[in-house]
Amino acid sequence: MAQEPKIAVAGDRAVLVEFPGGVSPQTNRQVRGMARALEENPFPGLLEVLPSYRSLLVVYDPLAIDLKTLNQKLTERAVAIETTELPPHRTVEIPTVYGGEFGPDLLDVAEYNNLTPAEVVKIHSRQTYLVYCLGFAPGFPFLGGMSPRIAMPRLDNPRRKVPAGSVGIGGHQTGIYPLETPGGWRLIGRTPVHLYLPQEDPPVLLQAGDHLRFVPVSQEEYYRISRAVAAGRYRVKITTFIPGTKMSRRRPSLAASRSP
Repeated sequence: MAQEPKIAVAGDRAVLVEFPGGVSPQTNRQVRGMARALEENPFPGLLEVLPSYRSLLVVYDPLAIDLKTLNQKLTERAVAIETTELPPHRTVEIPTVYGGEFGPDLLDVAEYNNLTPAEVVKIHSRQTYLVYCLGFAPGFPFLGGMSPRIAMPRLDNPRRKVPAGSVGIGGHQTGIYPLETPGGWRLIGRTPVHLYLPQEDPPVLLQAGDHLRFVPVSQEEYYRISRAVAAGRYRVKITTFIPGTKMSRRRPSLAASRSP
């Protein structure tokens, strides 16, 4: 049986539910299980749940539920985590052009790790990454599973503007900037796919618990996909694995196919 999480006060309207065991897919599965249990069976006073790597921020209305009762209900939900059914496992394929103007830091990452740029691309694109959580900007995925062979510290001086779709490395993490924002991660490539479209439902392409693969494409293919995305003709490849079977269902995603 999993250890009970620690519940700590996080202001006058929230508590932080922290799971033991450090950052790992197993711990993150508990976080997602707890979030789903609360979303499927909410109680009066529960306002919002925000999952991260190994913790869950629970926002509540102190006029509707007191802290003692809140802790009791959260502890009850924690007991049911192991039997909570999570959504079907999805693998999302993200076309990515590496290097050049799209990945200005690729050479630096290669030199820092005594590799060639081609080796960095091969290592980065052959992994299957777990989406631990979304944050920083709408739809920004924090991905686990990157090889330490291509890790590199963030920039000392962050860029004021990072183009939307940029794929970066920050320490031992990798991720994708869904919007043009400031950022300090090392940029190694870019995807033409939209990760965030506020007019869509849901507005984000990825969700916690997804698996993600970067698929290398040429510069010409990048521009071809960009035109298809702008015209609403491109479909992101998503494979959904059905729990309890060896079956999978491959379907296009509509969320990233429409022009912003």
